[in-house]
Amino acid sequence: MIKVRINHHIKAPELRVITEGGENLGVLALDKALLAAQERGFDLIEISPAAVPPVAKIMDYGKYQYDEKKKVKTAKTRTQITELKTVQVKIGTGEHDLELKAKKVSEWLGAGDRVKIDLFLTGRSKYMEFNFLKERLERILKLITVEYKVAQAPLKGPKGVTTIIEKK
Repeated sequence: MIKVRINHHIKAPELRVITEGGENLGVLALDKALLAAQERGFDLIEISPAAVPPVAKIMDYGKYQYDEKKKVKTAKTRTQITELKTVQVKIGTGEHDLELKAKKVSEWLGAGDRVKIDLFLTGRSKYMEFNFLKERLERILKLITVEYKVAQAPLKGPKGVTTIIEKK
């Protein structure tokens, strides 16, 4: 949390002062602003120190801290973290194993994660025709039950063919 200056810790000689109700008192000298805050029974809190003149608000410091923590908490809940999960299949992977892996991929997509599907190639299979390898990769894509979109088209790499999918 950012260190906020309050009351006598404020350094600026003049401040644009706003009351707890949102009323603008205008630009006041620091001592007059502190006096106005003291008369109302609240603290003078420097809200925007970078502004010219800096903006200060007359309000209870505890309430200000509470509001700031609440803002941070709501911002955290709004951010959605998507994880990249990986599934690895080989050319000779059987239908039942593909179904199990497709079921797992469907669960991950349902949870909002992105999924990287690797068609792992060994030995001579690395030099097979790319279209044949793409067909093998599409075998698992056909078994996925959740609607998805291809985030990255199938690419051939040193270990095999890779594609990334995510939920629509």
